[in-house]
Amino acid sequence: MPEHGLPLAVFQPFSESAMSKLEDLLQQQQDIAVAIEAEVLRGREAAAKGQSEAQFNLGVMFEKGLGMAQNYAEAMRCYQQAAEQGLASAQCSLGVLYEKGLGDTEDFAQALHWYQLAAAQGDAAAQCAVGALYEKGLGAKQDFHEAMRYYKLAAAQNYADAKYAVGTMFESHHGVEQDIPEAVRWYKLAAAQGHTGAQCSLGHIYETGEGIKRDYAEAMRWYRLPADKGNAGAQLNLGVMYEHGEGVEEDNVQAMRWYKLAAAQGHASAQAKIGFMYSNAKGVARNYPEAMRWYKLSAEQGNATALSNLGFMFDHGQGVEQDDARALMYYNKAAKRGDAYAIKNRDIIEARMAAHAAQKPAA
Repeated sequence: MPEHGLPLAVFQPFSESAMSKLEDLLQQQQDIAVAIEAEVLRGREAAAKGQSEAQFNLGVMFEKGLGMAQNYAEAMRCYQQAAEQGLASAQCSLGVLYEKGLGDTEDFAQALHWYQLAAAQGDAAAQCAVGALYEKGLGAKQDFHEAMRYYKLAAAQNYADAKYAVGTMFESHHGVEQDIPEAVRWYKLAAAQGHTGAQCSLGHIYETGEGIKRDYAEAMRWYRLPADKGNAGAQLNLGVMYEHGEGVEEDNVQAMRWYKLAAAQGHASAQAKIGFMYSNAKGVARNYPEAMRWYKLSAEQGNATALSNLGFMFDHGQGVEQDDARALMYYNKAAKRGDAYAIKNRDIIEARMAAHAAQKPAA
């Protein structure tokens, strides 16, 4: 008998049917690998002959690492060859690499150049990208009117990102008078196509009542759509609505569930919220070590609320030994990020430390 009285595991050989399934799976994987290798070879041969579609496809394979090592420089070379032959999809992809600085140095002017060539051929993604560069003033002087013009060209082709962008222009009054009902109209057009950004924006507008009648039920409906698809921002906002009982019965357990889904994706504000829930026994038993763990995860991303709350824990000795110096350190970090609560507490603790120092007898 082995140690601890555990019986030895007996190896059971694969059954004939299991072995057959394994062999089939290995054969399928081998067939896929052979097919990818053949496609790469075919693409290289066609690209060498100057066939723009093949050059573009080879660029995609290099960019995505399909059947070969990912290589942005090679992807850019392939896209350039196809783009110079007038292939709009290659021109747009080349613009993306220049905009993101992949395969070369970041160059917004070059990105705009290639996007505009593709946009002139009616490529909706390129039209939307040109609009975004004009809106941000990247690669050209900021021009909201040109941005809107390009966004609407792409939106007319039913491009959801462009519809969303038009909505943001109306909401933020970029080049147009602020018009929340018009923003809502454009957001709904994009949201109907499953655009999660538009759905989140609708949720926010209905939650805050910005420019329209506040409607918590509508806010929750719009947040839930992207939240169910894994959108961390929407998950955070749903958690807030459950925590504060906006449109639903206050439910801290549900709030914590949504916060944790968002936090699992690294959302700093959600991590700070979880810390607050543990610190204040909302939906969970009070647990200062867990609160600190979540605050620190959020603080590592520079979240001002988490930094301020860490300061508070050291200030008041919550789960840790009271420590003015460490409290002040966290308050200062949060204060630099504009946290009003941290600024107030920093001033209090500095005055307290100064008073303590004044009471010490001279050496």
